[in-house]
Amino acid sequence: MNKNYSLKNPVVRFISSAFILYILWYIVYEAWLHPTETLDLLVIENVGDWSELIIEALGFTLIKEFPVKDTIRTIGIDGTTGVWIGDSCNGISVFALFAGFIIAYPGSSMIKKMIFIALGMLSIHIINIVRVSVLAIIQFYNYEWLDFNHTYTFTFIMYLYVFALWYYWILRINPKVRNEGA
Repeated sequence: MNKNYSLKNPVVRFISSAFILYILWYIVYEAWLHPTETLDLLVIENVGDWSELIIEALGFTLIKEFPVKDTIRTIGIDGTTGVWIGDSCNGISVFALFAGFIIAYPGSSMIKKMIFIALGMLSIHIINIVRVSVLAIIQFYNYEWLDFNHTYTFTFIMYLYVFALWYYWILRINPKVRNEGA
C-alpha cells in the first residue's frame, strides 16, 4: 500500500477517525436517540424557552395559544403563525459534527478535548437560540424573508462558526500537533 494513504499518515488517520465517529453517531442517533425524541424535545424545549425570553425582552408579545401538540416546538410573535423548531434545526447534528472533529483531531488530552467540546457546544447552542429568535422576528416583519434566511443565511453562519471553532482549536488550543505536520 502506498505510504501516503496508510493509516500511519496523520491526515488519513484523522479523516478515517472523523468518518468512523460520524457513522457511529449516525447509527446511535437514528437507531436509539431520534426514535424516542427525548433528546430532541429536550433541546427544542430549551431553545424555545430561551428564544421566547429573548423575544419578550425585545418588547414583542408572544403567541400564547398553539395547538397542544405543537406547543413545545413552536414559538412566535403575536400576529404571526410562529416558527416551528424541527429536529433538524435543534443543533444536535451540529454538536455531533463539532465534537467528532475535536475528538478525531490528534493531540491534547481527552479531558482538554471534553472541556473544549462542552464550551463549544454551549456556544453553538446559544447561537442557535439567537438564530431561532431572529427567525421569529424576521417572520414578524417580512414572512417572505424567512425561508431564505433559515435555509441559507443561518446555515452559513452556523457552519462558519463551527469552522472558526475548529480553526481556533487547531491554531490556539492544539498548535503542537499542527506544527508537527498532522
